Amino acid sequence: QMRKPPSVQAAFCEGRCALSCGFSWTLCSTGKRIFELLGNALVIVAFKVDKSLRKQCNYYFLNLAISDFLVGAFCIPVYMPYILTGKWTMGQGLCKLWLVMDYLLCSASVFNIVLISYDRFLSVTRAVSYRARQGMTHQAIVKMIAVWVLAFVLYGPAIIFWELVVGKSHVPKDECFAEFYYSWYFLLSASMLEFFSPFISVAFFNLSIYLNIRRRRLHSREAQGSIQSQTSSPTLGKLDPSTSRAVQPSRLSRDKKIAKSLAIIVCVFAICWAPYTLLMIIRAACRGRCIQHHWYEVTFWLLWLNSAINPFLYPLCHSSFRRAFSKILCPRRHTTPPSSVLRSEKCLQTMPK
Repeated sequence: QMRKPPSVQAAFCEGRCALSCGFSWTLCSTGKRIFELLGNALVIVAFKVDKSLRKQCNYYFLNLAISDFLVGAFCIPVYMPYILTGKWTMGQGLCKLWLVMDYLLCSASVFNIVLISYDRFLSVTRAVSYRARQGMTHQAIVKMIAVWVLAFVLYGPAIIFWELVVGKSHVPKDECFAEFYYSWYFLLSASMLEFFSPFISVAFFNLSIYLNIRRRRLHSREAQGSIQSQTSSPTLGKLDPSTSRAVQPSRLSRDKKIAKSLAIIVCVFAICWAPYTLLMIIRAACRGRCIQHHWYEVTFWLLWLNSAINPFLYPLCHSSFRRAFSKILCPRRHTTPPSSVLRSEKCLQTMPK
């Protein structure tokens, strides 16, 4: 989420090494952008190509990939000339559009993470009703639209109308940042909805899943112990315990994988978002005098790094996405050899009718 950067080259690179340092920064930023675009594009293409992915739960991954893809396709390319030169030369109209898109996409990415975590929570705690609703894709589409509306309402009106409400603009012509850049009370209120509430929600879902799995594991052990005691009794020697234990271990192992993936989600989300959110509030409260800008810039890029991690963090935790990625990247592995096709045709011809 873009704020008010002077030249990063001036902040990090001084003296004779300025040119090489600026080139290195541009190279790293370009590499991150390519990494981000390819990862999220792969998720979108997989959803388009593989029809088996079009379940309600996977629509949320698609929504997340779209928001993260647009961060790399629009926000970062517009930001790069500004961060290298320290001057905004594209006009105030594009500045407003870019700020709206930047805040919108980053907020939508956060809300999509919450939605995915909530969906995983339902799949573990309410498995029967959850599986029954998998074909109702219209519910998923309504939730996806709600994510974008909420993300826009959070910052969009303030970016567009703050200048009109206050009566004048505090942004110089050669800079581009939101009018509420130094309004710590607004940033604190918005951060409650953009970071603190989502983080608490995701942590709650993760903890609930862990407690649910732990409780079911204890019940499973107790059930196995009672069954073994019954099978050892001579009067119940014909009881087959495999029938009563067939489903529970597989569900527990699946839910354990979900719990581990959500634990990683919470940690990565906190690492990428917490430093920036805290520095943003502190910086606004002291009007930028108590924190050096390069620390703010590091946390800012850490925020965008989350969009590059998401396509590998979320879909790769699911075997269905991994199979779809394998079909796209290695199509020869999934094509039937011509010789085997001919053999199967001959076999069909020789079969008696």
